Amino acid sequence: MSVELLNLRRFHGYRVRRQIDNETYQEYFSLKIGGRLMHGAARAEVRRQAEDRDAELAVTQRAARERAMREVHVDSDGHVRGILFRWKNGRNGRRTPLFQVGITSLLSGNVVNTTVSIRLHGLDEAWRRAVDFYARHRRIPTGSDTYRKLLRLKPPPTILEHAPPIAAARQPRVDHDGRTTASSPASDSPGPGKAPVRALRH
Repeated sequence: MSVELLNLRRFHGYRVRRQIDNETYQEYFSLKIGGRLMHGAARAEVRRQAEDRDAELAVTQRAARERAMREVHVDSDGHVRGILFRWKNGRNGRRTPLFQVGITSLLSGNVVNTTVSIRLHGLDEAWRRAVDFYARHRRIPTGSDTYRKLLRLKPPPTILEHAPPIAAARQPRVDHDGRTTASSPASDSPGPGKAPVRALRH
């Protein structure tokens, strides 16, 4: 509820204020009549009017918010905001391409997430599944122009051509005295604040 009691020198009464489509809507309900403060039933009636008007604005605000959330936002690279293409490191050392969806759901009001494997479903089917998840939680009908627009925004196959390299794993290093210690590709020294790795004898 956005009903506030104001007690100012020039005004005493209720103010109803809500933000709708980036515009502020304000209405005032005075608790004075003929320069005198209202009391009892008259005062209660003014408050009821203010709360009723706030409830009307709340419906408009909610509808505007849902309408805005159903709009598809595309960045300068042609990517749909909320659907991310990325590579996942697999346990077998392979990179797996997938679509990751992360959006605020109009069904639950919470942030929802899912991933769809491109390696498992193929680019076309993986994109359709990602779009279906997006559309379901944003209440976008599958027969709508917005849904068809989402399908057309499927990334090109070229996104699969260049998988980023997997970081090199830490390899053992044999010292001159025959001891084996752990080393990283970047540096063999422990670095500031780190204890050296304990040597293991063969």
